[in-house]
Amino acid sequence: MPIVAQSTETTDWVSRFADEVIAESERRAPGKPGVVVASGLSPSGPIHLGNLREVMTPHLVADEVRRRGHEVRHLISWDDYDRYRKVPAGVPGVDETWAEHIGKPLTSVPAPKGSPHPNWAEHFKAAMVDSLAEMGVEFDGISQTAQYTSGVYREQILHAMKHRRDIDAILDQYRTKKTPAKKSQKPVDEAELEAAEGSGAAAEDDGSSGSAGYFPYKPYCGNCEKDLTTVTAYDDDSTELTYACTACGFSETVRLSEFNRGKLVWKVDWPMRWAYEGVVFEPSGVDHSSPGSSFQVGGQIVGIFGGEQPIGPMYAFVGISGMAKMSSSKGGVPTPADALKIMEPQLLRWLYARRRPNQSFKIAFDQEIQRLYDEWDRLDAKVADGSALPADAAAHSRAVRTAAGELPRTPRPLPYRTLASVADITAGHEDQALRILGELDPADPIASLDQARPRYDKAEAWINTHVPADQRTIVRQQPDAELLKSLDEPSRQSLRLLLDGLADHWSLDGLTHHVYGVPKVQAGFPADATPKELPPEIKTAQRTFFALLYHLLVGRDTGPRLPTLLLAVGQDRVRTLLGE
Repeated sequence: MPIVAQSTETTDWVSRFADEVIAESERRAPGKPGVVVASGLSPSGPIHLGNLREVMTPHLVADEVRRRGHEVRHLISWDDYDRYRKVPAGVPGVDETWAEHIGKPLTSVPAPKGSPHPNWAEHFKAAMVDSLAEMGVEFDGISQTAQYTSGVYREQILHAMKHRRDIDAILDQYRTKKTPAKKSQKPVDEAELEAAEGSGAAAEDDGSSGSAGYFPYKPYCGNCEKDLTTVTAYDDDSTELTYACTACGFSETVRLSEFNRGKLVWKVDWPMRWAYEGVVFEPSGVDHSSPGSSFQVGGQIVGIFGGEQPIGPMYAFVGISGMAKMSSSKGGVPTPADALKIMEPQLLRWLYARRRPNQSFKIAFDQEIQRLYDEWDRLDAKVADGSALPADAAAHSRAVRTAAGELPRTPRPLPYRTLASVADITAGHEDQALRILGELDPADPIASLDQARPRYDKAEAWINTHVPADQRTIVRQQPDAELLKSLDEPSRQSLRLLLDGLADHWSLDGLTHHVYGVPKVQAGFPADATPKELPPEIKTAQRTFFALLYHLLVGRDTGPRLPTLLLAVGQDRVRTLLGE
């Protein structure tokens, strides 16, 4: 099988694939300009972050080919002429009555209630198109409904029917094979299985085979529109085809040379499109690694249409951390639009660019997003000063820009965790948020929240939608008189040391130094003493001191980073709450 080798080297995987794609394109069509890469998406429900890998892998390769000065087309085939297979859970505006549409083309199913879009497929395509635009993904979209119903594939359909026995013989090689069950390293949930399906309906049958023989074509019923049909007769010379619908009992005879209400079954449809579009590169989900899978069988069937199988990697699962706390995707997995509400497109692009397609990774909707942003900002700094490793710098470049130019970015990219803390504490009061952000760096204060946007808005959205209410920060209105009264002398002394130096250290860096320095000074060490110069008990003293401050300020053991919290509360209120 012509699968691109997946090296374990640390060099840039995108560049290696681009090398192979350019060479393969030249081999197939010497001297012909233009490279074709492809993705396939089925808008059968919310198109989620697992499906996004089906797009991002060829996008990144296509963009590298484009950067090198080659013409390239990235096709996204919208499999909107697929059958509606089930009613997805948790979709707003959808109830059990949608089950009556199972078996119809996705473009013949009503959109969810309240949707501005004309049908089910367009509703879910629209959200993905918007997300891809925000991420800077250029593509040519192809509606399979439009292709089939306008007769674009008529010659290919007639060709497949003429060679149906050859197709059946290929498929028959796999029908009786039993693949031993693979031991799973971890439980795989339904969402992951759906993410692994790749393009098209991987579980669809491979054609009807009854008393009249095998047929790789499935008509949609002229009465009920469903694909619960069986071809009962076909004449190659006249192209007369007779079918019967098991759903409503309708039957008719049509001329396939004029009939446009049906499609090739998936395992024939996909390789037909490879040949028709001249696809050189297309990734596929992990389900295609097994014998009899759509990708492997397609590699043989494509020859019947005079084409070649694309090269391309198998791609691994994309997991999610923080799913249990998600409020926006109950009953389903999160979409690119969900991710882009809480993270900038550069970060989301980077997550797909930095891992080879065969490596699984997770996208964070929980506290882990703060660590990911810290990692991204460190990489940003290393790229700026020239110290980033080549593969890391390449992944960064692919995240922040495409061949068309740089993606819009936040003018002052302050730490995400700081912005989240500020958004948490200020609870939507922009004037307070600006006051705090303006005090982070007195030497170069932020004059407008627009300087911190869109990152600030993403952090605020994360706080509001993914942090449980019991973890939100609520600053005390009045001092905890009982706790203050019960403090021993060392605790009182630590508070005095903090308050005495508060004004002189009123910036993010200054307060960080000061807060960590109080326990050191109290123990007789310089405030700037390094951990190597200090006994282990200083760490314990720091934790005790921090817990005391959190209790006095927010009534909990933990909270946002103390320097940020102090700036947010403000000097006067801090002094009041700490008993001055």
